[in-house]
Amino acid sequence: MLIPVLLFIVGLLCLIKGGDWFVDGATGIARRFHVPELLIGATVVSIGTTLPEVMVSTTSALSGHGEIAYGNAIGSVICNAALIAAITVAVRPGKVDPKSLRTPVLFFFAAAALYTGVAYTTGYFARPIGFVLLAMFVAYIVCNVMAMKNAPQTEEEEEDAGESTLGKDMLLLVVGAALIAVGANLLVDNGTLIAQALGVPESVIALTFVALGTSLPELVTAITSLAKGHGALSLGNVIGANVFNLVLVSGVSVSLAPFSIPQESTIAGMNASLVMDIPVMWAVMLLLTVPALLKGRLSRWQGILLLCIYAAFCVVQFTM
Repeated sequence: MLIPVLLFIVGLLCLIKGGDWFVDGATGIARRFHVPELLIGATVVSIGTTLPEVMVSTTSALSGHGEIAYGNAIGSVICNAALIAAITVAVRPGKVDPKSLRTPVLFFFAAAALYTGVAYTTGYFARPIGFVLLAMFVAYIVCNVMAMKNAPQTEEEEEDAGESTLGKDMLLLVVGAALIAVGANLLVDNGTLIAQALGVPESVIALTFVALGTSLPELVTAITSLAKGHGALSLGNVIGANVFNLVLVSGVSVSLAPFSIPQESTIAGMNASLVMDIPVMWAVMLLLTVPALLKGRLSRWQGILLLCIYAAFCVVQFTM
């Protein structure tokens, strides 16, 4: 047990340092190309912090553990919104730019609608569904690139961009992403071994422990962004990562190895995923995004309520 504990600590250190470098590189690029931080968070940062989900879900699907791939995607969305974004909002609520938020929110709910429709009708994610999700991922990237080109420029941003070189920012971004991916893998691999030794069901591990483990990059990025005063980067990262969890993570997994929704957990005789997991995913994302789009700001009560929902979700998962 000593080796898993040591590897767990090494993974945590990799995540912390990787998150620090990743945020520095991303904010440097945002200033250099005069791109809003929320937009950088929803694209570049989100791809980097979603790498662990892609690797875990794809490996799980290919090895015949579709319930882990499915649970990891939905569980990560819930964890990102109800834990990571909730911490950001509870600690530092404030204004957000609804215009920058509109595209990632629209794509998320479009992907969620497709995901929900498949789950409630056939319950089987066939390969064509994966191709559609990947096509949505490409469309999302294209829309964000177009938005970046049209982003306003200011003299202050031009001066800030001169403080660092593009090469240094890119290096920090790449090395930071690599450390985040390695750290997340170490935490998930060793943490999952401990969870399995305790007799926790695979679907529950995916929805909670694995989802939290693969979302640690988002958590580290959120905390680091807050500490450095880049709250918009944190929020954009969370929402962008949730888009990628459905269109990229699930898209790759389903395209390579189609799977059905888990059947092992039930609530009142009904599939637990249909009764609780998917509705909670919709609820937390609506609670996080609708007030931001309508009022242009997030309030502390949203963060506290989201944290309560996540705590209740985890308690129910482990008591079913």
